[in-house]
Amino acid sequence: MSTNSDFAEGLRGAFPIMASAAPFAVLFGAVAVANGQTVAEAALMSATVFAGASQLVGIELFGHKVQPWLIVLSVLAVNFRHILYSAALARYVSHFTLLQKLVGFHLLTDPQFAKSVQRAESGMGVSFAWYFGFGAMIFVPWVILTVVGAVSGKLIGDPKTIGIDVLLPIYFMGLVLGFRRKDSFLPIVVVSALASVLAYRYVGSPWHVSIGAVAGVALAAVLPSTTASTTQTSIKEPAE
Repeated sequence: MSTNSDFAEGLRGAFPIMASAAPFAVLFGAVAVANGQTVAEAALMSATVFAGASQLVGIELFGHKVQPWLIVLSVLAVNFRHILYSAALARYVSHFTLLQKLVGFHLLTDPQFAKSVQRAESGMGVSFAWYFGFGAMIFVPWVILTVVGAVSGKLIGDPKTIGIDVLLPIYFMGLVLGFRRKDSFLPIVVVSALASVLAYRYVGSPWHVSIGAVAGVALAAVLPSTTASTTQTSIKEPAE
């Protein structure tokens, strides 16, 4: 497959994710300005951090005048799973140049990781053109829509009132179910979910995200592989 066609395929594949994430980019822009940031500062945060959940956590703490070290630590807690993602993805992108790897890991999100693993295990390979196209389709609108939200956020109101707050959770559920044919899928998901719920109850947010992820990874590491992992998985896209 040519570089151009790989890039175009990446753009097409990420479009549903971009559509699902759009309301949250607008919401972040509105929340950022409400917590004292300028439009430019909100856009800069989206461009440099590029992680919706941790951006919202960070900006809320920023608005409450929390110590900077605690804000950084909280953002790290939410995004710790990305360290696990990058380690798991490394073997599929070993052919990237150093610059491509730096760009690639900046664009690394939950759906980017899931789709990259699915593509690699299907035998199609993860070219930089596809990876960059997929990531750019999410990244560029995310920054632009942050600006839109920062400028006109007061008109949005609470996203829960119109139901758009459920779009990303539904999509992430689709990502998880896309791996349902993998070895030991059920026990890993159950353990991860239980660990996350218990951590939320006894440790608190945002640490429950990383604790649940670490619990799932730890179990996956100790369980034996009992079935072939060559079965292709299909990630069900959310209905629009």
